[in-house]
Amino acid sequence: MSTCGKGKIDVTKTVDVLGIPFINTDMDGLVQMLDGRLSRGEKTFVVTANPEIVMHALKDPDYFSVLKRADVVTPDGIGIVIGAKLLGTPIKERLTGYDLIWRLFQLSAEKGYKVYFLGAAPDVIEEAARRAVEAVPGLRLVGYHHGYFDVDDRRVIEEIKEREPDILLVGLGFPKQEKWIARFGPELKKGLMIGVGGSFDVLAGKVKRAPLIWRKLYLEWLYRLIQQPSRWRRMLALPRFLVTIFKIRFRAK
Repeated sequence: MSTCGKGKIDVTKTVDVLGIPFINTDMDGLVQMLDGRLSRGEKTFVVTANPEIVMHALKDPDYFSVLKRADVVTPDGIGIVIGAKLLGTPIKERLTGYDLIWRLFQLSAEKGYKVYFLGAAPDVIEEAARRAVEAVPGLRLVGYHHGYFDVDDRRVIEEIKEREPDILLVGLGFPKQEKWIARFGPELKKGLMIGVGGSFDVLAGKVKRAPLIWRKLYLEWLYRLIQQPSRWRRMLALPRFLVTIFKIRFRAK
């Protein structure tokens, strides 16, 4: 049983990558499934995981436990898709958290789901909220709060409980955002809770997303590295991830 939801996704619809069960569907299937859980009032904890998150989980038992207790883990990173294929258990497609956010915005506008933003700097989250409401007429954004707060500060979760969002987007960066959801998510009566990393920075226009051609060529990681050279240490997680995958693959032969 998961930490937040009524139950995990059917294991026949997941693919195991280094001990993490990734959902194996396309974006339409994922959105349809999440919409169904929202309509039934089921709490759902979603982790959008890339190789960096997986490698961190392998050295942080507490974080690994949090990922295992999530209701849904999506393959947000082409490295996960490649790794699954190398292990002989292919995943249908990469499911990016940023693309999922926009699909959820549309659901909010169409079905009245209430949305709350948590994370980023004060000016960034305010601009992200403004742009989201402007871009999606009918989006029910019921509140937002910056990410510069003490993790033990209960005022944040109390405000969220008061607003009763159906969709809670948490952009505190990993592993903090997933650990925060695992800790406070059980206090909420309902809702889809997702760690969205730096998506608010992109939404606010502070960080530019890779052009479509870069994304189609699976080079979004390189585009981000060019924009933010300081990320180079974080990018080392991808080769370490693939080395781990190859070790498992050849050990099985």
